[in-house]
Amino acid sequence: MIHRTTLVVLLLVALVAGCGNGAAVQSLGVMVHGKVGTTVDVRLAPGQRFSLGVDENASAGDSWRMADLPDVLVASFISEEYRPGSEAKNAGGVRYFVFNAKRPGTATVTISNCRSCPADRVPADEQSSRVSGDAIFRITVT
Repeated sequence: MIHRTTLVVLLLVALVAGCGNGAAVQSLGVMVHGKVGTTVDVRLAPGQRFSLGVDENASAGDSWRMADLPDVLVASFISEEYRPGSEAKNAGGVRYFVFNAKRPGTATVTISNCRSCPADRVPADEQSSRVSGDAIFRITVT
């Protein structure tokens, strides 16, 4: 019989070992890139993993969020990942929203950036308002 303390230690070791570089997924699958003011069409087969990516630089004020989950019958959300572009300070990278394509159909994913916004995510000034906006992805599973 395993003692409670031993079980806790084993669970902690498994948890730490699974963390690796901090990424929740090993494969981002098919990577599709978008940006503020664009709509990108994405065509996939059922079962394909895919990632919707947007350039992000927190030091420049970027703050990307997915508005709503898409239709779960078409695409299921797995995780949100950030991958730095380089190890240089303030270099930025790419924020990925990772999904699995499910059944044939269409869904829309809107990812919004509110650049240099306060906690309420409302642009504080005209400059913030000009560079904030949505990246839209139309997902079609066939």
